[in-house]
Amino acid sequence: MRPAAERHRYAFAAHAAGCLALELGGAEVICRPSGALWLEAAGALVVADLHLEKGSSYARRGQMLPPYDTADTLTRLEAEVAILAPTVLVFLGDTLHDAAAEERLGAADADRLRALAAHRTLVWLAGNHDRAAPRSLPGEAATSLKLSGLDLVHEPAASPVSAEAAGHLHPCAKVRGRAGSVRRRCFVTDGERIVLPAFGAFAGGLNVRDAAFRTLFRRPPLAAVLGAAVHPVSWAALGGD
Repeated sequence: MRPAAERHRYAFAAHAAGCLALELGGAEVICRPSGALWLEAAGALVVADLHLEKGSSYARRGQMLPPYDTADTLTRLEAEVAILAPTVLVFLGDTLHDAAAEERLGAADADRLRALAAHRTLVWLAGNHDRAAPRSLPGEAATSLKLSGLDLVHEPAASPVSAEAAGHLHPCAKVRGRAGSVRRRCFVTDGERIVLPAFGAFAGGLNVRDAAFRTLFRRPPLAAVLGAAVHPVSWAALGGD
């Protein structure tokens, strides 16, 4: 068994299709460029913070965002399902942007969610934006789920834990380079737990150097930054906002 620091340094590897494979709590997980987490051994696709109908929520308050966020988010999710054919699809909470989002959801988009639930188990984890699963859509409601030895939850525990995959914080990274810096959504992990990026088109992001991440990890974490591929970036190479 390698020492913890060495495992943290070396327990990741490039994977097919631009993905990044990580050892997490003794299990292999695959970070995909879409921001989805693939638990291959369990046949489970995990996505966090879709915030469906965020655009229509803002429109109700007079801020006219383009009303295409739900359709765009579902298109990217359908692409992941078509590639991987999961037997389990897990929403890590805040799948709907607010309690009234189900009522605003268009019929065509509701049908697309029903199609995603066909031939697989769909699990809606409770989030802080959507504490109850939608009444008119298929799937199982839960507050947490254990798969492949990992605890799947919406909000990460406030102190370091092992074998946890969470959402809620919408991590993103500012990566410094010789030509300047870029800001991208990212996974963030110390090899013990992982926080997923928001999958929703309008979900936005919080810099991993924000104080909200400070107590989550036992050691400086790695950012798995999204682009055409997933790029591992060390803590030292990340900039603050």
